[in-house]
Amino acid sequence: MRMKAIASGSSGNSIYVGSDNTHILIDTGISKKRMEQGLEGLDICGNDIDGIFITHEHSDHIGGLGVFLRKYPVKVYGTEGTLEAVKRYKSLGKIDYSLFQPIGYDESMMIGDLEVTSIKTSHDAAQPCAYKVSNGNKNCAVITDLGCYDEYIVEYMKGLDVLFLEANHDVRMLEMGRYPYELKRRILGKYGHLSNETAGRLLDTILHDKMKAVVLSHLSEENNMPDLAYEAVRMEVNMSGSEYCADDFDIQVASRYEPSAYIEF
Repeated sequence: MRMKAIASGSSGNSIYVGSDNTHILIDTGISKKRMEQGLEGLDICGNDIDGIFITHEHSDHIGGLGVFLRKYPVKVYGTEGTLEAVKRYKSLGKIDYSLFQPIGYDESMMIGDLEVTSIKTSHDAAQPCAYKVSNGNKNCAVITDLGCYDEYIVEYMKGLDVLFLEANHDVRMLEMGRYPYELKRRILGKYGHLSNETAGRLLDTILHDKMKAVVLSHLSEENNMPDLAYEAVRMEVNMSGSEYCADDFDIQVASRYEPSAYIEF
């Protein structure tokens, strides 16, 4: 299997996941051109995409969907609430809604040789979810845009080879920043986003010997910095008292502007 962050951040998100035979995108929150450029680095093109999975309807996750579908009419999967919300997003332009196929929470769907499972998340959207993708005994997940986590989330994250995990903000930067008070409350609330420290604590609960890589994702441009997220997550793991330390794993930070190197596992 392979994974690649074409872009990840508060300004736009699109993640590639694939095998030798099947290729999917999780979210299309950047331009078609940027998605095509990101796929070129994997020697595939838009026509090779077998499905698009949408986590929720916010613009940084669906902004490029309309243009992409008009050139590459592939199936689009998401929860029923998410797909209905996408239909109301008029700036996407004309879309063939017959391409939309709902997937329920905890439901698994086979796309080629990839099994994709929808995971309920806590976020201020219609019916948001994360996705776990499996190919035989290989497993990965993209889990961003959640204000809190619980044992349900932890159970889905156990045994992953690769995890794309939200580390959205530094709490002090957010509290001292220029955002309006109500927006700060939303981000910090249970339907907002994971802070660096919370991401580190979540990661610590699911580390295991066979984990290959962790990619910190969906960083805020205004309230975080890559080095800060990286060090904060590492510190949480190192100070937890568990049997693992941060140096035991490949921890990366996804870029909002440039495609990352792909991870093969």
